[in-house]
This record gives sequence, C-alpha cells and structure tokens, in this order.
Amino acid sequence: MKRLVLFATLALAACSSAQQDFLARDAAKQAVRPVLAERFPGIPLEPASDCIIDNATAQEIFALAADSVTGPTASTAEIVTRIVSRPETIQCLATEGLPVLLDRL
Repeated sequence: MKRLVLFATLALAACSSAQQDFLARDAAKQAVRPVLAERFPGIPLEPASDCIIDNATAQEIFALAADSVTGPTASTAEIVTRIVSRPETIQCLATEGLPVLLDRL
C-alpha cells in the first residue's frame, strides 16, 4: 500500500500544475462518492461530489485525494461533512443537486 501511495505521489509531481489540480480533484471525487452514498442515500452523486470539491480548500482536496488511494476513512467522512455544512456548498447542492433529484421522481 505504501508503494502505491508513493507511486501516486511521484506521478502527480511529474504533472503540470493544471494537470495536478485536475488529477487531485478527480481522485478526491472518488473518495467523496462512497461517503455521500452512505450518509446521503439517494443524493445524485455527480452533482453533489462536484459541489463538495468546488467548495473544498486545496488542503481538503489533497487529503481526499490521498484517501482515494487507501479508501474512505473516518477522516474522509469528517472532511465531507465539514464541506457539506458550508453555506456555499448547501447553495450549490440546492441549485445543482436538487433539480437532478427531482427529475428522478
């Protein structure tokens, strides 16, 4: 497992800044989705994970990206919960996630 984390870190370091940001955000979404599915059943995962990542700090994104390698942990859930409780995230979920959810009904 440590080798995988080291390899992922080295691969990320070899990328440009824009590539690093894209890869980190994408990896972070992979860690966020299982937490959303467990804690908020029925929520549309794609728009909800976008809202969370868009309202996360760089530090939170990199922590979540690291969790995507090892799998979600209690720390992952804490970070997601903290981001979800921010007014900007709630607003995003209401405007982006709610319409998708209502379309499914």
